[in-house]
Amino acid sequence: MALWDRFKESASTMQTQLVAKKNDLKSGAFRDASMAMCALVAAADGTVDPSERRRVAQLITTNEVLQNFPADQLQTRFDAALDKLTADFDFGKVSVLQEIAKAKKKPAEARAVIQIGIVIGGADGDFDKDEQAVVREACLMLGLPPHEFDL
Repeated sequence: MALWDRFKESASTMQTQLVAKKNDLKSGAFRDASMAMCALVAAADGTVDPSERRRVAQLITTNEVLQNFPADQLQTRFDAALDKLTADFDFGKVSVLQEIAKAKKKPAEARAVIQIGIVIGGADGDFDKDEQAVVREACLMLGLPPHEFDL
């Protein structure tokens, strides 16, 4: 099986797992960490063009698990995290990773945040090295072994 086929299968499995846990993923910490993760993945290469921003925002609003939250709350948090990253990527990344770390208290939420990052990262058909690297960093912030997610 080709690497990309394995990744697509893994991302699909993660989305299925997220949907199965949907009712357990309703906390504000999960919401905020998920939006921070989406912004981090979107800005992983240090830049975010308007089309990428729209694409990720569209993925957020159509993700079944994230529909637990009002779209305007998600958009506000995503935009705030993305603004920090685009203003100064290195400094913004520290702040965004701290937001992600707040999900550490609940292991199911922490895993779900990582899974959302992987699903978002691979949605364009290319979960590139920069995206994988920031998801690995988020794993470390959450105390999760990256190899558990094939990173």
